[in-house]
Amino acid sequence: MCPFFSLPDDRVDQRTCLICGDRATGLHYGIISCEGCKGFFKRSICNKRVYRCSRDKNCVMSRKQRNRCQYCRLLKCLQMGMNRKAIREDGMPGGRNKSIGPVQISEEEIERIMSGQEFEGEANISWSNNGDSDHSSPGNGVSESNQPSPVSTPSSSRSVELNGFTALRDQYIGTPVSTHYQYLPHLFSYSAHSALLPPQTRSLDPQSHSLINQLVSAEDLEPLGTPMLIEDGYKVTQAELFALLCRLADELLFRQIAWIKKLPFFCELSIKDYTCLLGSTWQELILLSSLTVYSKQIFGDLADVTSKYSPSDDELHRFSEEGMEVMERLIYLYRKFNQLKVSNEEYACMKAINFLNQDIRGLANASQLEQLNKRYWYVCQDFTEYKYPHQPNRFPDLMMCLPEIRYIAGKMVNVPLEQLPLLFKAVLHSCKTSVSKE
Repeated sequence: MCPFFSLPDDRVDQRTCLICGDRATGLHYGIISCEGCKGFFKRSICNKRVYRCSRDKNCVMSRKQRNRCQYCRLLKCLQMGMNRKAIREDGMPGGRNKSIGPVQISEEEIERIMSGQEFEGEANISWSNNGDSDHSSPGNGVSESNQPSPVSTPSSSRSVELNGFTALRDQYIGTPVSTHYQYLPHLFSYSAHSALLPPQTRSLDPQSHSLINQLVSAEDLEPLGTPMLIEDGYKVTQAELFALLCRLADELLFRQIAWIKKLPFFCELSIKDYTCLLGSTWQELILLSSLTVYSKQIFGDLADVTSKYSPSDDELHRFSEEGMEVMERLIYLYRKFNQLKVSNEEYACMKAINFLNQDIRGLANASQLEQLNKRYWYVCQDFTEYKYPHQPNRFPDLMMCLPEIRYIAGKMVNVPLEQLPLLFKAVLHSCKTSVSKE
């Protein structure tokens, strides 16, 4: 039996920091990270520190080694997508301009930050090449609290607090936007501590209802047409399974292209922007749909096919570390989605929010994307709080799945093609086994 099929539950369920691999405490400055890396990133940006690497700028980042090179630690924070604009200028707890997922910045901008050019003209640039400490001190407090940060909100070049809807209202109510997408007035009066209050029965805002219905109508929720039935006793080869995975990917990609043309805001963006968005997010969209609306077929019919594929000893031996990481994260994400039982409405909102990523390079109208992103973010929040009043953490849980999907999709690109059949067999087997035990 493949050694990857029987992972310890605690290894799968434990969420790890994307910077150093330590236990993560939540979504901090746009990515899943631990308190140590969260505090390090905040100190580095707030104090405008410029570090030096005494090696080749490729130091290993782990829980035990993360303090050895500040330069490489900050570099990885930026490469993984930590959003420096989410840090409050006054250095106080609580973020600003938060992003629901990792921000994508160019290598040139990363270099400007690392070299200090980004801080030119600003005071208090701090130079250092010594190891960093994760112990709190008055000047470099690591953690504002022991609790995970609240779920992040879409990024913006202007300050928008999670619990400061008044500023958002003042900023956008007077902005000329298509009448179909005006912000929902009642959302501005939401309390930041609503999760602490007893759930109250309320109706869904008519505009939220309309926007969600439009998104769901754009979806093709019919079962996948790619044949995934196989005769009993038939042994599937690696080439046959790989060909099936390619056909499935083709169908899923075709559905995403058709989906774009049906979006309610299709006429508001340019073809250039849609091409940019699809080129950067198609893998994420396919992964999200496979884990939700098509999960019964993927983790049912496709799992049956992969069970008839027996990898060779050489394939097992060559299975990469990248493949192992992707497998573990996919299993965790599957269990999360299986626990949440995401509705079609939530799926449609999550998909739109993930697609409308204003941080993708090459966009012609990022500001319009930002407004659309925010709009569906609030619509999704409105729907989940209306539909699931006894699950106050449901909306943050849904939003925290998006950066994980982006991370996994990015990692899958690095998995060698010949290892994909084994990867899918391992993931589907483990997920199907875990569900049958519940």
